[in-house]
Amino acid sequence: MISKHSRDSDLVVYRLQELALSLSLKCLSFDFVGTSIDESSEEFGTVQLPSSWKGVVEDSSTLQIFFEYYAITKPPLSKEGTGMGTEKASIVECGTMSVDLLALIKRYEEVLEERFYGVFLRVQLAGALECLVRLASVRRSLFTNDAARSKFLAHLITGTKEILQTGQGLADHDNYHEFCRLLGRFRVNYQLSELVNLEGYSDWIRLVAEFTSKSLQSWQWASSSVFYLLGLWSRLVTSVPYLKGDAPSLLDEFVPKITEGFITTRFDSVQAGFPDDLSENPLDNVELLQDQLDCFPYLCRFQYESSSLYIINIVEPILQVYTERAQIQTADNSELSIIEAKLAWIVHIIAAILKVKQCTGCSSESQELMDAELSARVLRLINVTDNGLHSQRYGEVSKQRLDRAILTFFQHFRKSYVGDQAMHSSKQLYARLSELLGLHDHLLLLNVIVGKIATNLKYYTENGEVIDHTLSLFLELASGYMTGKLLLKLDTVKFIVAHHTREHFPFLEEYRCSRSRTTFYYTLGWLIFMEDSPVAFKSSMDPLLQVFNRLESTPETMFWTDTVKYALVGLMRDLRGIAMATNSRRTYGLLFDWLYPAHMPILLKGISHLADRPEVTTPLLKFMAEFVLNKAQRLTFDSSSPNGILLFREVSKLLVAYGSRILSVPKTSDIYAFKYKGIWIALTILTRALAGNYVNFGVFELYGDRALADALDIALKMTLSIPLADILAFRKVCRTFNFLSNLYIY
Repeated sequence: MISKHSRDSDLVVYRLQELALSLSLKCLSFDFVGTSIDESSEEFGTVQLPSSWKGVVEDSSTLQIFFEYYAITKPPLSKEGTGMGTEKASIVECGTMSVDLLALIKRYEEVLEERFYGVFLRVQLAGALECLVRLASVRRSLFTNDAARSKFLAHLITGTKEILQTGQGLADHDNYHEFCRLLGRFRVNYQLSELVNLEGYSDWIRLVAEFTSKSLQSWQWASSSVFYLLGLWSRLVTSVPYLKGDAPSLLDEFVPKITEGFITTRFDSVQAGFPDDLSENPLDNVELLQDQLDCFPYLCRFQYESSSLYIINIVEPILQVYTERAQIQTADNSELSIIEAKLAWIVHIIAAILKVKQCTGCSSESQELMDAELSARVLRLINVTDNGLHSQRYGEVSKQRLDRAILTFFQHFRKSYVGDQAMHSSKQLYARLSELLGLHDHLLLLNVIVGKIATNLKYYTENGEVIDHTLSLFLELASGYMTGKLLLKLDTVKFIVAHHTREHFPFLEEYRCSRSRTTFYYTLGWLIFMEDSPVAFKSSMDPLLQVFNRLESTPETMFWTDTVKYALVGLMRDLRGIAMATNSRRTYGLLFDWLYPAHMPILLKGISHLADRPEVTTPLLKFMAEFVLNKAQRLTFDSSSPNGILLFREVSKLLVAYGSRILSVPKTSDIYAFKYKGIWIALTILTRALAGNYVNFGVFELYGDRALADALDIALKMTLSIPLADILAFRKVCRTFNFLSNLYIY
């Protein structure tokens, strides 16, 4: 056993080594040019070392010292082996034996020393790799000439190749992650043409390919690190068209294996299953899923025909089984959940491939045909997923993941082949889709997309994620000029615009999805105002008119009931969505004339009776804040029109009714939600009304109208009612003082 004196000396040495590495890393990480370095972005992926460091960086011993230190430092067996886990186990073991207290204390000290020993080793190994990551990112212009830079790159290749051959330290997760980052730096700072001409490139690229394949197989352990490896391969394959010379890149040999390995290991992860913790499933972790799929499609398109055929051969039997299961009732649905998870992965992969086409815009005719082949499989899946027994599985998590994947596919497909810029550049794709599915133009494809949107809105009554994703896609389609015009030709869209009620779309009745109503009606507003027809507008507003009529006929004593509150909240969210869609004087005038003066009293009635109910007042005030906002000069009335003055009078009534009641609300545990939030929205309303330039405020004093004076009075009272400490504690409450500055301006 190492003596205590020897161990103390070792700890001092380890501590000095750790400090030296830390100092080196801080020097290499210093922002010499005043720009923040973001390693996830290629734009800022170069380390800007000063020119005076040229000699140090070009000196081969600079790189070598970090590689040698990494090689001679032996990592701990595992984190658990040197952490508190061993400490606790050892103490328990000692506690079960007949030992005296001194022996227990001695053993405890030994365990702590072992723990510190392991910590120092891990820090030093990871620190050495992190310094190498920084050195690998040094700017090109720092080197004297290309020969010096090539020598530096060759040293990096040799050092990383030795680590790949020995696997030194890679059993530790921190070291493994840093090493993946080091390999990932090759994609940012070096060209493929530079790599292939180096001695030892063939061995290096083979080892990197093997390392990548093993990393993909370790999906549960290395999921956050694979991104750097896929990024390296994507950069290499996208550089192939620009590669000159006879030196082989060997990418044709390795990239297809990595592509197939990625897909296979995603299926293995599904088969192995995940815990109930949703954060551990990549299909639920949006950021992790995006990281993995951002780079992978470039590998698929490198040898697109073989990759797409591999995907098709995988998806066909799964799709066949899924189709058959739509007609077979079984007690155990675990197998069906696995099938849906595999299909979700395939759909996400196909969607990512289409996204890359949209980003690069360089797809050849043959690639467009393969896009059609892959898209046809997803479109066939859509015909199955909502039919038969599958239509009873909307409450299953695996079905929800699959539908979210389909929505992602539609979003990327639309941008590549249905968007305003792609209407006339996708003839090959639609010719092939016509042969496979009979979809020969954009309108038929849009009908499929809208059909899926309508199905989701009808049957997903409680899942907010699917509803929000569906509405996001619907809004993208409606807000596009060409796609919006095409949507108006579809019977499904005409039905949605005319029958937007809870009977047809039950999610409108679900209080947990009430926030989604604003997006839904924002989308409907885009479609309604695109027709430029007052008659069509009024007919489309009939469902909301019926809600107004019910509220107007409700006795005041019933305004406290949950039914009335939910109806009022839903109506305000709906109207806010419609108001958000009014972007011109014409469209705003349609909404203003429909709402004023007939239905404005309901807003005042709601505020008067429910001022202490923030779940009601917040949507109501937010609608009014949107309604008085003069964006795009939409609130432009005729010079002889009193509408601007009339609108401000309604604003004044609403603010006085709310302010006079909210000031008397006692302090609660959540004072922001119950009081302060409503106050800053109310002051936002007044600020927008004052700055809207559609009211001649001198008229009020001229005719003895106290609307302006009352609004200013209650606004000042609400502002001054908030203690300074609370203003500093709540960031949004600071906006109340914007009112004071605007008051002096206007």
